[in-house]
Amino acid sequence: MADWVTVAAVGEIATGSCKVADVDGVAIAVFNIGGEYFAIEDVCTHDGGELASGHIDGDQVVCPRHGARFCVRTGDALSAPAYEPTAKFPLRIEGGQIQVRDERWD
Repeated sequence: MADWVTVAAVGEIATGSCKVADVDGVAIAVFNIGGEYFAIEDVCTHDGGELASGHIDGDQVVCPRHGARFCVRTGDALSAPAYEPTAKFPLRIEGGQIQVRDERWD
């Protein structure tokens, strides 16, 4: 099983923003939505572009390239031109640290 990787301290990611971390070669965007943290792969399933620099609107991130919307809670694609979800990752708070892991290949 994949190990938990610390990506930030609690409070390091401001509400309504995100931080991207490299976890075993995968770019994972960790979002703070109203004090809750969520982790999705930093990739638009429409064309492979990154999502993290896109506009955050509530619990959605808008792809900066073509405007597809993704739910940061679930990874679901919510609007065209993306139709497939981006990966969602397990996240936990341990000792004041935000940790994620990529268990897709376990």
